[in-house]
Amino acid sequence: MRKRSRQHVAFPVGTALAVLAAAGAFAVAGPALSGWAATAPDFGPNVRIFDPATPAAQINAYLQSISAEPEFSTSRHAVYFKPGVYGSAAGQNDPATATDIVNSEVGYYTAIAGLGSSPTSVKINGALHSEPRQNADGSSDGLTNFYRSLANLSINPVQRPVGADAARAKPEGVAPAHTMRWATSQASSLRRVDIQGNLDLNGAYGATLFGTTMADSRISGTVNSGGDAGPGQAQYYVRDSQIGAWSGGSANLVFSGVKGAPATDFTGRGITTLATTPTSRPAPFLTVNGDAYAVFVPKARTNTSGANWATDSTAGTSIAISRFHIAKPGTDTAATINTALASGKNLILTPGVYRLDGPIKVARADTVIMGMGYATLAPTGGRAAIEVGDVKGVVVSSLLVDAGPGTDVLVKVGTGNAVNIGDDTNPTTLSDLFIRIGGAQAGSTKTALQVNQSKVILDDNWLWRADHGTGVGWSSNTSDTGLVVNGTDVTALGLFVEHHQKNQVVWNGERGRTIFYQSEFPYDPPNQAAWMDGAKEGYASYRVAPGVTTHTATGTAVYTLFIDSTSAGAPAHAWTSIEAPPLASVRFTSLTTAVIAFGGGIRHIVGDSGAAVESTQPNQVVPGFTASARLASYPH
Repeated sequence: MRKRSRQHVAFPVGTALAVLAAAGAFAVAGPALSGWAATAPDFGPNVRIFDPATPAAQINAYLQSISAEPEFSTSRHAVYFKPGVYGSAAGQNDPATATDIVNSEVGYYTAIAGLGSSPTSVKINGALHSEPRQNADGSSDGLTNFYRSLANLSINPVQRPVGADAARAKPEGVAPAHTMRWATSQASSLRRVDIQGNLDLNGAYGATLFGTTMADSRISGTVNSGGDAGPGQAQYYVRDSQIGAWSGGSANLVFSGVKGAPATDFTGRGITTLATTPTSRPAPFLTVNGDAYAVFVPKARTNTSGANWATDSTAGTSIAISRFHIAKPGTDTAATINTALASGKNLILTPGVYRLDGPIKVARADTVIMGMGYATLAPTGGRAAIEVGDVKGVVVSSLLVDAGPGTDVLVKVGTGNAVNIGDDTNPTTLSDLFIRIGGAQAGSTKTALQVNQSKVILDDNWLWRADHGTGVGWSSNTSDTGLVVNGTDVTALGLFVEHHQKNQVVWNGERGRTIFYQSEFPYDPPNQAAWMDGAKEGYASYRVAPGVTTHTATGTAVYTLFIDSTSAGAPAHAWTSIEAPPLASVRFTSLTTAVIAFGGGIRHIVGDSGAAVESTQPNQVVPGFTASARLASYPH
């Protein structure tokens, strides 16, 4: 069976991304010591913790040994650095002469983080980088560079190519002095990262990439996303950060609360900049002081800008590791996990795949569930992976969910009997939660994620019906909808929803808000008749229910790549990318639609408004796509 990813389609998307620029104060207070535990825990064999005494060569050998995992591997890895300095800064002005640096590519299912109370507590002289792949036609792409992350550390960038890449005539891993590369696509977040130089989000020679998120980070130099004059990032979302400068343009680059962000230039470069982020709750993270481990859980924030690295009691709560059940794959079951949660414990899921015969059930307010190293929940028997009851303040972070056969809802927040339960000062938050239907294993669902609670924050969620891998096909990995929101006042910050077979998103709750949305219609409708919403061609990607009176969305990008119907000789179309009530209080800004490649198109942008994109009428509104269109706002 052919792979159906964008990787295997010849479209040099000359788009790009953008990420941050200039000035601001960083609050870095000490942790609330009352929450710290006194004993070092057993995180199992898939967690590696380094201290500053570890030689750089030993660190590099380990990182490189785990950097070549295949895309659908079942291996998972978490790597932590205790506070201190790693590697040597010698040669930082000429990477070719550098020695004793920490330098490795970061591969699939690898999460790397510092254990300090601030990113500046851990300093890496070197580079933890991600590179695009080189294709036979001479192009490069990182369209499937998923599932890797950096968090809570500072890097003095000194990068060199490693391994087989170093032997190439044109290695991807080369980088100028004071520059590190992070050429990734979805599910590859940067959080609380301090880059003391430049950050390249593009390939060394240009690469097609599909974007991810960055939050609470500082880049002192220039962030380059490419795309203005060649391939680059198609989209990116950056929030609550600070950058020195920004280089690049794209289909959809969104900044909220970013000091130094470029000014809005949506028509020209696809850039939308908001002065602040209206509401957010940063992801929890592991810390250590000596041998005392804890998890810091940030509080919710409103109208923020710039990075805030504080860990005092005003910024959040430090929870002792003794108050967590530390689960291990192959040992823990749904029953053991739920027993621990019922006893009042929080939950850490160490790296691995958990095959669960029942859902993880959360019935206590303020419960924290945190994964390490892309810990993966794989429910069986048609059961959900997670069910959160009608309780407030639950935090779920850093997890991958793989659908099994026949699930109605994979992750459910709230029972549906009390949709107004929620607290804007203590919101239930889903951060770096990624749901996959097919690809790694056969699976199907009706809805990937359902939110039945108010005030919920969705922070970097990728809800993906796989387009390649195991169990992939129109009648195989079936999935109606990626996200259904029934709660009121729900906010999505960095929402990626792709390839489901009906609407990608259905928003039924009042006063919903989305900042940055990326979506692709399914690649594989066999023909138009198989993909109809009543009498309408296809399904809108983002649907706001007819009864909703207030809703906002900023920075939306919806794409087509109708492979199967084009191959059959009759390319499919979607009647619109967004469907919403025609009300002044239901507002959309910075909307992009595009045909990536193959045939067909999208008739409108919102409802019956906005220009069509059609493969038979190519244009270069956004360079690199067959056809594209923009709409600055709706209603006008």
